[in-house]
Amino acid sequence: MRTIVFSLLAFATSLSAQNAPYDVFPAADPPYYRVRYEAKQAGELIFPVNYTIWMPPGVTFVRGVIVHQHGCGEGSCKSGLTGAFDLHWQALAKKHDCALLAPSYEQPDKADCQMWCDPRNGSAAAFQKCLVDLGAKSGHPELSKVPWALWGHSGGGHWAGGMVLTHPERVAAAWLRSGVPLLKANPDRSTIKTHTVPEAALQVPMMCNPGTKEGVTVKEGRFAGVWPANEEFFNAVRGQGGLVGVAVDPLTAHECGNARYLAIPWLDACLSVRLPKNSGDPLQAMPTDDVWLAPLLGSEAVPAAKFTSAANQAVWLPNAAVAKAWVHYVKDTQISDTTPPPAPTNLRVNGKELAWDAEADLESGIASFIIERDGQVIGTVPEQPKNPFGRPIFQGLQYSDTPAMPLVKMTFTDAKAEAGQQHAYRVTAVNTAGLKSK
Repeated sequence: MRTIVFSLLAFATSLSAQNAPYDVFPAADPPYYRVRYEAKQAGELIFPVNYTIWMPPGVTFVRGVIVHQHGCGEGSCKSGLTGAFDLHWQALAKKHDCALLAPSYEQPDKADCQMWCDPRNGSAAAFQKCLVDLGAKSGHPELSKVPWALWGHSGGGHWAGGMVLTHPERVAAAWLRSGVPLLKANPDRSTIKTHTVPEAALQVPMMCNPGTKEGVTVKEGRFAGVWPANEEFFNAVRGQGGLVGVAVDPLTAHECGNARYLAIPWLDACLSVRLPKNSGDPLQAMPTDDVWLAPLLGSEAVPAAKFTSAANQAVWLPNAAVAKAWVHYVKDTQISDTTPPPAPTNLRVNGKELAWDAEADLESGIASFIIERDGQVIGTVPEQPKNPFGRPIFQGLQYSDTPAMPLVKMTFTDAKAEAGQQHAYRVTAVNTAGLKSK
């Protein structure tokens, strides 16, 4: 039987934003910081890598690190250069006093992705070194000791899951988009080293998130092996009582689609419980009294007490709110939102140029801004929000769910403003659910 190595395929998109060289990326001025390491010898990380981190302004003590890990292939690796600049993921990090970290492995096209996406090949050691060095750069030495929340796409999912299995005591939660670690030897995947599942890993919340066209409803093609691998991983971990769920994206293949609109609230729920109240304390255990369960590949969830089938074969969901969002996601990814986004701040006018600051809505991010002059709408930024993989979004999205390059700026030119005239300007934020700020 033909099996595709789902998480290790080199995948390069045709997006021009992902064709920039590795030395072209946004400047890392505070609250951003960056370190870069050269390639090492065999037995260590053989690719150069740089890590960019965002620190929530004003935070006195970082409680954790949220890692946004790109996938395999040169294009996906380059997309990691903007991961720390994602306003939506920053909103999650800020809520929990966490840093947001995005690696970018400089993997040449067609090189063996396993040499970084298996953390045992040097990437785990480089990651932990970067936390020490970035902690020193940013004035947050606690960075090297705090827990990790991991999100990974494709090979990044393989990496994030591998970190759970090798460092379970450090991982608060892990979201595995289209990639999971290999647990059983397979002749068709003979070059990939297998993992075992330590007992401590069973206490780490994990979510497997394949696209339906990756072997669930579409059984052929380049990524048809993703679902069988996810199913194998889920059954092995859940069968031992592990806290693992499955959320099949009903619209996509290997692209990330609208996954962030479930991943962010799921991580929010896990971090709200797992992060220790005091520095140095161990991670908190997930509670059991509000757990919801759902049949594997099902579309309805119920409280665990009402689930009539075998619990150790069921999708694990941490609470009722996440379960409700999960039901919407597996149906059509249209998770509802009733909360408007934060209002923009610090509006500045310099001649005909407007600039402002804004934070993303935790639930739905930012789609655009509406610009008004003297009570009349004169434009939107961007003029036409785009996203080839999901909901249109202010920063745009690349294949591995990171902002497009160059980064979109919060600026607007009022070309029709008349010299010498006074005007009153107003900027309104719009989230991806269509809700407007004050």
